[in-house]
Amino acid sequence: SLRAVFYAPYYAALALKAYEDEGVDVTFMPAAPPGHAAHGRLDGSVDVVWVGPMRVMQTYAQEPDCDLVCFGEVVTRDPFMIVGGTPKPEFVPSDLLGLRVATVSEVPTPWMCLQEDLRRAGQDPAKLDRVAHGSMSENAEALRRGEIDAAQLFEPFATELLETGAGHVWYAQAQRGPTCYTTLYARKPVLAAKREAFVRMVRAIFRTQNWFHEAGSQRIAEVIQPYFPDMPRQRLAAAIERYKALGIWGQDPIVSRSGYDRLRASLVSGSFVADGVPFEAAADNSLAEEVIRQAPPALKA
Repeated sequence: SLRAVFYAPYYAALALKAYEDEGVDVTFMPAAPPGHAAHGRLDGSVDVVWVGPMRVMQTYAQEPDCDLVCFGEVVTRDPFMIVGGTPKPEFVPSDLLGLRVATVSEVPTPWMCLQEDLRRAGQDPAKLDRVAHGSMSENAEALRRGEIDAAQLFEPFATELLETGAGHVWYAQAQRGPTCYTTLYARKPVLAAKREAFVRMVRAIFRTQNWFHEAGSQRIAEVIQPYFPDMPRQRLAAAIERYKALGIWGQDPIVSRSGYDRLRASLVSGSFVADGVPFEAAADNSLAEEVIRQAPPALKA
């Protein structure tokens, strides 16, 4: 539902025909609004989704008897950043108090995670002077005009602001450590019925991850450019390089328990869900473990 640079490994798997190479037929379909994919997964119109485990927890909160399960983690750290209008090399999250800050409105997870960072820094997120309803594009422009002190953004907005000197990265939310941000997910009965196809899909993801960590940012940008036709190649490569340096992309498709638990704590403290579904109920690493044991070669591209 979002065309995002942090999904780059998924686009690379499609562009490099990783699924075909593993003998599985994968059709890439868009989901209109964020959250719609979860419903498509439940009504049977799609087999598998890539999206944040936040949506899985949200669905369990709304439908406790649902049977969704996460597998095949790719984005293992938070890809959002706090970008300010002036340099702050010694910045810590608690410094946001007393400033006017625009947060992401398109999806809830970035703010949920940031408000948890503030809580762990001993601050009350409710005291933040927060602009909560603008889009990232609108917030980036507000930062250029000096109407806000900082904005919560993902790539390529951060790189674009850095290119013009209008922004400075104060805090990469990836710095907090593992946060389970994007996985595949499916219904448990479908996962069981089509297990061999899903194993092949996860194998394709793992082989793409291996290629991705070996390839340079310019080459990755070249491969996924068709998914970002309006973005200058150099900006795309710079965004990928920044994300690589932050370690947001996992080395393998194992769903991180510590990352999942951090995400769950953020959603609970932010009152997005009451309890959050436990890792054991919402994650299945058996496919990833099987694929890792096979030790497949990296894609050649």
